[in-house]
Formats: sequence, structure tokens, C-alpha cells
Amino acid sequence: MTSKVRLVDFLATELAAQGVRHVFGVGGANIEDLYDALVATGGVIRPVVAKHEFAAATMADGHARATGRLGVVAVTSGGGAVNLVPGLAEAYASRVPVLALIGQPPTGSQGKGAFQDASGKAGSFDARELFAPISRFCEWAHEPEAVPELLRQALAAARSGPRGPAVLLLPKDVQQALIEVPQPAPPARVAQAAPERDERARQRAVELLRGARSVLVIAGEGVAAADARGELAELAGRLGAWVAVTPDAKDVFRNDDPRFAGVAGVMGHQNVVDCLHRADLCLLVGTRLPDVARGGLDGALAGTPVICIDPEPPFVPATALREDIRDTLRELAESLAPHQRPAPEHTGPLPLATPRTAPGATSYAAAVAAVEAALPPRAHVFVDAGNAGASVIHLLPAPRRGRFVVAVGMGGMGYTFGAGIGAALATGTRTYVIAGDGSFFMHGMEVHTAVEYAAPVTFVIFNNNAHAMCATRERLFLGAPHASSLFRRTDIAAGMAAMFPGLDATRAGDGAQLRRALRRSNACDGPAFVTLDFDPAETPPFLPFLKQPALKPSFPDLITAGPSPADSKDHADELEPVHVG
Repeated sequence: MTSKVRLVDFLATELAAQGVRHVFGVGGANIEDLYDALVATGGVIRPVVAKHEFAAATMADGHARATGRLGVVAVTSGGGAVNLVPGLAEAYASRVPVLALIGQPPTGSQGKGAFQDASGKAGSFDARELFAPISRFCEWAHEPEAVPELLRQALAAARSGPRGPAVLLLPKDVQQALIEVPQPAPPARVAQAAPERDERARQRAVELLRGARSVLVIAGEGVAAADARGELAELAGRLGAWVAVTPDAKDVFRNDDPRFAGVAGVMGHQNVVDCLHRADLCLLVGTRLPDVARGGLDGALAGTPVICIDPEPPFVPATALREDIRDTLRELAESLAPHQRPAPEHTGPLPLATPRTAPGATSYAAAVAAVEAALPPRAHVFVDAGNAGASVIHLLPAPRRGRFVVAVGMGGMGYTFGAGIGAALATGTRTYVIAGDGSFFMHGMEVHTAVEYAAPVTFVIFNNNAHAMCATRERLFLGAPHASSLFRRTDIAAGMAAMFPGLDATRAGDGAQLRRALRRSNACDGPAFVTLDFDPAETPPFLPFLKQPALKPSFPDLITAGPSPADSKDHADELEPVHVG
């Protein structure tokens, strides 16, 4: 028996069968039929409307990273579609499985001056040419009957290694078309292609591991994607290895384990370099060791044998095992002696020394310590780019049972606001978004989305009234920061409180007040918002900055006068929520 259904109803049914429970996006004329079908699922799939398509893409990304499941984003044509590009580019670079369903003008109007035409006809640009380089799969759905197979191919491409975004371009008339679907429709089955094994490389890796006396493991985000934390710990134990992590993978190995060496790369710890100098083998797991994770290590890597377990080839010379990470870790551990060995003594991840802050200013170290004291063990942490992000990556231990996510694939400012909301809605777990004011001004209005959907997110804004990483670069490399990188002082918490009555919004005056505000936020059912002011001249623990000679202890007085923390006693001296009006 067969019956005809709207294509969009078929898509909604298939997504539900795949376990999809949230679809993130922004509506519009050329995607409204899909949203109608999602609503018709009666709550099986919850459409979440963001404020901007970039944030919708990062919501799907954060959902996928927090759950290990597919994230889905659905947007309309034209600018709505183009706004997806940076979010999908991050998911592509960081290998996050995301399905993007993008509406397009009806096929009959393409090439005829249709509004938002992206068919590639009659001088319009081709959306497929735009999205293909940042996706594992991208196809136009020109015929309704072809969509079921295209969907299965898209799901397979998003979930196979290397994982990443898959894009379906859906004209409006195709979405509305009736197609025949067997009743009941079987769930889509995704065939996982088994990676080919290089037996010669495998044997070489086993020989190197058995002969190594001291090993440094550098683990990346691929360990989390493969759900291979246990296998990583078992192999490290049998090797008696130190374990370092890349900046985007602090949660793949317990940060309180005696083996933990710290973070590798430009936001990392000197101990990782020291361990690499002492090691006679370096094992990369779930990372290709890109520049952000390799900064400061090139000298120590020279002459050190390297093994890399990852679906893609590494950026350094290595014996490459382009195989399934979890199975390979398990099999390599079985090739070694079964007993655990302690790692050689090392200093552990001691923080780098940074220049002092201005007298009376709260330091990044004090603020991060306050976050650490309040952070629930199951919380998720999403860290944005910039000086604030570098400090948190360097100083904040990952939660014991939650994710610690940094978007280093493209490093787009503002990523965390959408990603944190997506993770919180997917898991129902308290999620911390830690970002600077520059990132907030880019995409911070997604706080509205968190309020509308009662997402359990605590937004922590390190406010130095500047694009501080740009200003720091200008000070160190150009002699002085440009005035455009320094902002007038703002009271962001008061603004949030005025916009969103009932939102727990606090302007903390120091680390102690920040800690108390965060602990209170942990008991909230929905979002909370906390800001703390910083000296824009503070240098973060970022290796390229610390190698430069100190030019000036602080910035010139280029910031236009405005309210200072001391001018707001009701915000600095109390920890009651800010209420305006």
C-alpha cells in the first residue's frame, strides 16, 4: 500500500525516525512549508527560531557536539541561505555532522529574475557552487521523487568520516509536491563505509609503541566525536604516557589525571613542550595537529617519530592510521602489555606567567577561578574567540562530565551564543557560554532565543570594552592600539535586564561576586546573564603575545568616558538581578 504525502511531511517523518528532536533556523517564504510540517509532528520535532542564520547553524553544531547526534538547520533562500556560510564552514573545518535544508525559489521561476534566485541561471549565482566547498555533500533537489535518496546520501555523508555538513537545496514547489511513500515509511539506514586499513602503517605503529620508553599523546576533538575517551585512557595507561589535548578538546581526557600534561599550541602550557622534548614518540589521536594546536611545538617535533590516528592526513610528517579512532585505539591497546604504567614525572599544566593587570582590575585568572568554583560537574562550556577565550582555554579545567567546546576550525566570533543554546536545548544541561564583549555585540542577541525557549544557559561576558585581541596585537606589533579597537564603556547587563524583564542579569564587581552570581544561575530553570569588567590592556596567556617585548603596560587613554564599575554601586556591590524601569 502506498499513499501520497507532501515532500516536507516526508522529510519531517524521516528526520523524526533518525532521532532528530530539534530543527534550528529562521523562517521565510521558501522554507515555510517545511516549518509547517515540523509543527505538524505535534512536538516530536521542535522547530527553534533563531535571530540570525549564522547562529542557527551554530545551534545545530552545538547540538551535535553535545549529543554526538546529527544537528539540523533549515533556512530560506537569498540572504538567509548565504548567512549560513560561516556556520557551516566551522562545522566543516571541525568535522561536525550537520544537515542544512535550504529553501529556494520555485523551479519554474529560476533564471527568470526570481527574487533570491540562486540557480546559476541567467547570471544568478549557483548556491551549489557556494556550499559545495564547505560541505561533504551538496545537491539540488530538482525532482521531488529524487529527494528520499538524496536525503539518505546526505545523512551518510554527514555522519561518515570525515564528518561534516550536508546540504540539500529545496525549491519551494519541490517541497510542496506530493510523493508516494510506502506506509509505514522505514527509517533511513545509513551505511557506514569501513575505512581501508594500511597494514604496513599499522605494523610500524605497533613497533614504535612497543619500543617507546616515553610517549606524549596529543588528543583532539575527534576523540569526542568517536566517543573514544575510555579507549584513549586505556591506551595511555598501558603506554605510561603523558596526555595533552588540543584547544578544542579539553574534555577528552580528565584534567585532574596525573598524566594530564595540559593544552598544546598557542593557548597551551609549557609542560607540553617539555614533555615532547623528553618523549621518544608522539601519538596524535583525533587531530591533524593544525597550527593553533602546533604553535610552539615544531622545534620539539623535529626528529620525534609521530603516529597519527585520524580519518584525514596529519599536517606533520607521521605514520598515519586513517582508520576508525575508537577501534584503532582498542586494538593498539590490545597489542601492548595489559598492565597500566605510571607516566614519568612532569610539572603538569602550570599557567604561563602574564603581565600584571592595572591596579584594582580583576584579572582573567581571578575570573576564571570564579567560574571554576561555580561550574557544575555536568555542565557544558562553550568558549568564544579572543583574549577572553584564550584565557579560559588556558586556565579553566574541563568539567568532569560535560563538554568543553571551542570553535577553532574557523574561529568565528559569536559562535558560542548559538552553539551553547543548541547544546542546552538538546541536553537540558546547564551550559556556560563564555565570551568577550566583542563577540557579544556580534551575535549576543541570541539571548532572546534563550529567553524564548527557556534554555538553561548562563552567559558570562568578559567585558573589556574593546576588540581586545586586535588591540593587543596592535599594541605589540604596531606600537599602539587603534582607537577603533577600543570602545566606549557599556553596561551590558543593565541593557539585557531592560530588554528581557525577568532575566537574571548581573554586573559583577569582582571575582567573588562573579562566583556568587554563577552559583545562583545554576539553580535557574532558564537563562542567566553575568558580566564582569576587565582592563583592555591585560595580556592573555597566548603564546605569540608573550614572546613579544612589553611595549606599554596599558593602553593610551583612548576610551571615551563613560560609566565605570564604581559608578554602578547597585550592580557592583550587590548580587541582586539588575532591574531597570
